[in-house]
Amino acid sequence: MENVKLHEIYEVFVRDLGVHGEGIGNLNGFTVFVKGALPDEIVKAEITLVKKTYALGKLISIVKKSPDRIKSHCIPDVTCGACQIPELSYEGQLKFKFNRVKSVISRIGKQDENKVLPVVSATHIVGYRNKMSIPIGTQNGKAVSGYYKSGTHEIIPSTDCMIQNETNNKLAKFAQDFINKNKITVYNEKTHKGSVRHIVGRIGDGGKLMAVIVTSTNELPCKEKWIEEMRKSVPEVISIYHNVQDKKTNVILGNKMEHIWGEKTLKASIGKLTFEISPYSFFQVNKEQAEKLYEKALDFANLFGDETVIDAYCGTGTISLYLAQKAKHVIGIEIIKDAIENAKENAKRNKIKNVEFHAADVAKYLPELAKKGIKAEVMVLDPVRAGCDEKVIEAIGKINPERIVYVSCNVATQARDIERLSKKGYKLIKIQPIDMFPQTTHVETVALLYKLDVDKHIDVETVLDELDLTSAESKATYAQIKEYVWNKFELKVSTLYIAQIKRKCGIELREHYNKSKKEKQIIPQCTPEKEEAIMDALRHFKMIE
Repeated sequence: MENVKLHEIYEVFVRDLGVHGEGIGNLNGFTVFVKGALPDEIVKAEITLVKKTYALGKLISIVKKSPDRIKSHCIPDVTCGACQIPELSYEGQLKFKFNRVKSVISRIGKQDENKVLPVVSATHIVGYRNKMSIPIGTQNGKAVSGYYKSGTHEIIPSTDCMIQNETNNKLAKFAQDFINKNKITVYNEKTHKGSVRHIVGRIGDGGKLMAVIVTSTNELPCKEKWIEEMRKSVPEVISIYHNVQDKKTNVILGNKMEHIWGEKTLKASIGKLTFEISPYSFFQVNKEQAEKLYEKALDFANLFGDETVIDAYCGTGTISLYLAQKAKHVIGIEIIKDAIENAKENAKRNKIKNVEFHAADVAKYLPELAKKGIKAEVMVLDPVRAGCDEKVIEAIGKINPERIVYVSCNVATQARDIERLSKKGYKLIKIQPIDMFPQTTHVETVALLYKLDVDKHIDVETVLDELDLTSAESKATYAQIKEYVWNKFELKVSTLYIAQIKRKCGIELREHYNKSKKEKQIIPQCTPEKEEAIMDALRHFKMIE
């Protein structure tokens, strides 16, 4: 833009945040990105780059401060790549994440933004990370541990990260001091010389620690000293490994892993499930929020004990095993063979037998299941950030599940896939954002989709809201009635059956059926046994005498 000049300082109004936490500002209708600026602020920014459609600005000063701006918990003056929005209040963070999900669902997914529920907040907004992978570098001739400055490999020294578990911070401080004390060489990315590259810490149940020392050398310098002094300085440690990463790569762990002291695995639990964690194992870095996410997925799946669930992209089987607690049978699919082996081990460890895991490409395996006549009432999708391949969307149509629970770490690709699924006859019912990583712009989401126009079936669309009651001001939701009937009689009753009995009892219903357009549709009728159970539930909830 001609009116925006390089190295000039301008006042910029900031209207929003970008996905990396940068302020999105307007300058006479021209977009300017200013790192460190917050929504509703007016800032002075020096223009550092000008393109045809946008410019980058360096924050010089704040003219009008946002009411959501706070003093960061972070000790370093320069924000590293671990956090993007530490100076935004937690209320402001939740507001930003809520608005982002609504915007993306509306803009990309072409869905009603009112389907987005308020963000599930975090129990702890600092100290929540149970995994640390911290690089070791040198500054002024001394070894330092810290985190990379955003977008660079420049290490910002830090042994007191605000989002890390305190034991991991203790490990980082110990490693830095130990390396300097024993004059151990540190790996140099440019020359590819030196020894220690990273320190990895993982926290399990009871605050116990697994430590991994990553070197570029086959031998670990001062090996016995590492073990002896780490045990004294970090008494939480129960397992120590030495890993060799001798390749010119950003991948932290190499293929050679040596167990040098203590236990070989770390126990970590989510809900009632227990997992054995090895250095290579995947495990959620925020256990408390992961439990909330899995509970929400279980809630959305609405299982009563006789359903088949297909968990596409099942990974190490955590969601599969969580759902298996209430489903009749769960089929997990994952293309990574090692993850499937871990999933099978996790199933055995938790004595869960109603699951099966397959190492296969989801897009190819789903049609194979359909050919075998295997159907599923529920399908769970939890893909990588890129979302589902178009072939997977096509394959879902072969299985034709009644409902889909879509878990995502990238709401943009999730929204795209929801729009694709809507063309296959699926309707977005609701989407739940969950704050897995406070102080960052990241947000996880769980979406519920129902199949419309299911042959030989009519469903009452009360699933739109768990609190959606009939016009007779019913005392219980359909979900509560289903749960009551299952718990007392071990009978699964559909929303349709409940609606039929309500109407029979004179409870007025709103007309919002998802009716099939097919002629000669057969509408199933409630059996006498289930009618009696539903009547019992209606009496229990004082909806009838």
